[in-house]
Amino acid sequence: MARMVRGGLIQAVLSEPATSPVEKIKKSMIDKHVELIAQAADQGVQVLCLQELFYGPYFPAEQDTKWYELTERVPEGPTTKLMCELARKHQLVLVVPLYEEEMTGVFYNSAAVIDADGTYLGMYRKHHLPHCHPGFWEKFYFRPGNLGFPVFETRFGRVGVYICYDRHFPEGARCLGLNGAEIVFNPSATVAGLSEHLWKLEQPAHAVANQYYVGAINRPGTEAPWNIGEFYGTSYFCDPRGQIMAEGKRIEDDIIVADLDLDLIREVRNVWQFFRDRRPEAYDEIVMP
Repeated sequence: MARMVRGGLIQAVLSEPATSPVEKIKKSMIDKHVELIAQAADQGVQVLCLQELFYGPYFPAEQDTKWYELTERVPEGPTTKLMCELARKHQLVLVVPLYEEEMTGVFYNSAAVIDADGTYLGMYRKHHLPHCHPGFWEKFYFRPGNLGFPVFETRFGRVGVYICYDRHFPEGARCLGLNGAEIVFNPSATVAGLSEHLWKLEQPAHAVANQYYVGAINRPGTEAPWNIGEFYGTSYFCDPRGQIMAEGKRIEDDIIVADLDLDLIREVRNVWQFFRDRRPEAYDEIVMP
């Protein structure tokens, strides 16, 4: 019998202007996602991922310390606790990207992973931080991730996370495969004209090279006052052959749902023996400064 898992992705337009008070934006976006998570559960979703920094705008479009107010401790912060309750209520695995405070003044772009019984399993911290293009000032807000590339054993499969700009670096995607990931989620905030031509190129390539499913999430819409570009949505799932299975709308809220046959991973690996044939002893140059 096939190991079928119903995966889900949520993309959501900002529900309060980015010029509103920070707490008002956060509450509005959390309330919105509580409803969207319930809708996903009604569609039978078992593993669900939200977009990057889901409870606010993409605030690295500017450099302003007011956005530090969005930080929370993980897992003891209120958003992680709420998401644990929702995971338990709906009996689904949740991947929750948020703005983490490790200690006073030390922040990360992180994603908490919560099992379907509400158990907090751990988190991933974004490794690669863009700070080279107008409107993407992430090193002002985050430290680079330092927790490696963990894979979480959940009720519905082995889940890994890579966040937005990470997807331009194949090394971490390979590490997730070597660590046993069956589904890798990449919550993102990326705009048209900058990387859209790569959106359906890089992540299917990761899926093929590492023979797992990828769920790619991108926020939709434009966010004033910065207007750095259109967040073009089009979140999607692709399979271990790199084929896109389901795709979201471009400029509006959407819940993307796909049925993932985890046994396909073995089938594909029996044909393409990339992990057998890799030559790690020959790759020293990759990790040289």
